[in-house]
Amino acid sequence: MSIDRTPDFPTFGALSRRSFVSAAAAGGAAGLMVHSSLAAAEESRQLRLALVGCGGRGSGAINDSLTINQGVKLVAAADLYDSRCATMRKAIAEAHPDKVDLDDSRIYSGLDGYKRVLDDPTIDVVLITTSPGFRPRYVRAAVEAGKHVFAEKPACVDPAGYRICLEAHAAAVAKGTAIVGGTQYRRQANYIGAVEQIRQGVIGDVIGATSRYCSSGIWYRPRQENMSDAEYQMNNWMHFIWLSGDQITEQAVHNLDTINWAMGGNPVSAFGSGGRFTRPADSEMWDSVSIDYEYPGNRLVSFECRQIPGAANENSNVVYGSKGTCFIGAMSSGSRIIDREGKQTWEMAGSIADAYKQEHKDLIDSIRAGQPIVELRQMADSSMVAVLGRMAAYTGQRVTWDFATKESKLDLFPENLTWESSLPKPQHAIPGKTKLI
Repeated sequence: MSIDRTPDFPTFGALSRRSFVSAAAAGGAAGLMVHSSLAAAEESRQLRLALVGCGGRGSGAINDSLTINQGVKLVAAADLYDSRCATMRKAIAEAHPDKVDLDDSRIYSGLDGYKRVLDDPTIDVVLITTSPGFRPRYVRAAVEAGKHVFAEKPACVDPAGYRICLEAHAAAVAKGTAIVGGTQYRRQANYIGAVEQIRQGVIGDVIGATSRYCSSGIWYRPRQENMSDAEYQMNNWMHFIWLSGDQITEQAVHNLDTINWAMGGNPVSAFGSGGRFTRPADSEMWDSVSIDYEYPGNRLVSFECRQIPGAANENSNVVYGSKGTCFIGAMSSGSRIIDREGKQTWEMAGSIADAYKQEHKDLIDSIRAGQPIVELRQMADSSMVAVLGRMAAYTGQRVTWDFATKESKLDLFPENLTWESSLPKPQHAIPGKTKLI
């Protein structure tokens, strides 16, 4: 049986944090002995892992999984370039020599490399950490192949990809396979604690929120001689919207996921603006976006993200209530609540490094417990909130959630993509000219 798990609070393995504490207290030493025996039995059943997308995030994800889990082994890898697989293998094998069994015959490259991974019946779990544009289709294919999945954020970059994610979520529930997402803040102590405080009414009725993901520039990879349009854009993927979804989708989705979690659902509409001042000439990305999201109950969320060198950095979420304000800090900066008089009434620390690992522990634990977590829809919703904001800013129109998720025909993924494909000339959006599709 699989668990369609899209709760207000994330769970750790098969039990919520609160339930686990209560059960442990009630069970005493005997319960702990049984738990230890079961854990040993579970870890004796080795799970075989494959990594699809061997760049920095992929290397980080497989390292986190091998670090926190016992009884797992990396046995296959795929990437556009086999050299990236080899570089990842060398680093991971040095860090985890007993948990890597990856020879050259199970390293795959090119656009079809992921298919070779999915065709291998001995692989149990696939970590999908490609550039975002590929993820909806790769996750769906992995579910169809009967694999358990870890999928990095964002889940999608357009409405077409969002709908694919919903299909994949439903299929995973039906098949009994797991999908855990890379929205690690759902498993970070101070984020969990903050949302619990909000749900318990500590800050009163939630009135609105502000969220910021403002940072400096980001990497850019110049075009190399003899690169086709397709290879160049896939290699320089952050700067092309069909691959990254722009900063609001690729990076700031973490903040929007936190806001969605705190607000208890998806927004009604988005209205916003932005532009570009510092991007390379052929980059499609904007470098700043500001969105007003309306949530049910006439609650307003003011959101801003930017990547501008030399500008001030800020990465935070603030939820305003009738009785107080909750500050949810990014990375490992912790959370706190102040009341209407400015007195701090609650605080909690949190470690993002622990959260990165916890998502992989929850995935493996749920598989071994026979209760696979399926949380793709939760991550797809948050990703679609980012897409909704981008659509509003790019077109200069107010865009509703219902239009974007049910009516929009926007599908950014190129048809019949090959390594040698010619693609349209890069062109950034211009509000008033870019059409709402």
